Amino acid sequence: MAEAVFEVFRGNRDGGQAVTYRVPIVPGMVVLDALHHIQAHQAPDLAVRWNCKAGKCGSCSAEVNGRPRLTCKTRMDSLPLDKPITVQPMKSFPLIKDLVTDVSWNYRVNKKIPPFTPKPGTDWKMYQADVDRVQEFRKCIECFLCQNVCHVLREHEDMEHFGGPRFFVRVAGLEMHPLDSKSRTRLLKDELGIGLCNITKCCTEVCPEEIHITDNAIIPLKERVVDEFYDPLLMLVRKIRGAKPA
Repeated sequence: MAEAVFEVFRGNRDGGQAVTYRVPIVPGMVVLDALHHIQAHQAPDLAVRWNCKAGKCGSCSAEVNGRPRLTCKTRMDSLPLDKPITVQPMKSFPLIKDLVTDVSWNYRVNKKIPPFTPKPGTDWKMYQADVDRVQEFRKCIECFLCQNVCHVLREHEDMEHFGGPRFFVRVAGLEMHPLDSKSRTRLLKDELGIGLCNITKCCTEVCPEEIHITDNAIIPLKERVVDEFYDPLLMLVRKIRGAKPA
C-alpha cells in the first residue's frame, strides 16, 4: 500500500515543531482522513478542529503545503507524494494547540456590524437580479481562510483597525440588499478599515466557496466609501447645505 509522509505541527502557545508521520493512502482520501488516521493510530492527542467533513462547516481550516485550505476538501491525489506534506495551523490567529487556533476575534468584529434593517412597512418584493447579487455572499462558511491569507492581518497584525475580507463580504450582503435601509459606509471607513485593503485578490484565491470577494464585495464597497466621503461634488453640496456624511 502506498504511503505519504506528513510533517504535522505539534505544539501550543509556548512553541512547537513539526512531527513526522507515515500514513497509508487509499483512493478518495483527503488530508483530514490522514489526520484522523494519525489520531487513531499514532498520536491520539493531536488537536484538530473539524465537524461536517463535507466542506460546509469551515472548521477544518489549516495550511497544507503552505497554502490555506480546508483539509476535508484537499484530496491526497492532488498533492505531490514524492516529498513530505506539511500541515500547519492558520498563521493569522493565536495558536491554541497543534492545528487549532483561536478565531474568536472574528466574532467580536461581527458584533460591530448592524444587522439587516428594512424600512418600516417594506413591500417584500425583489427582482431576481437583486436576489442573485447578494446570494453569492450568503455562501460564506466562515472558514476564515480569507482572513488568514490577508496580508493586513497576517503580516501587519492590524486587527484593531481592520475587519478583513470575511466581514467585507457580510457588509456587502447587507449594503447591496435591495430592502436594507442602513448605511454602513462610516463603519467601513472608520472601524473596519476598508481603505487598508490593496485588492491583491489573495482572499478570493483561497475561498472554498469561490466567492468573488474582491471584485463583487470589496471594490464596490470601496466605491461607496469614496462616493460618500471623498466625492468633491458631494462635498461641495454638503458644505452649501451644512450637511454631514452619514
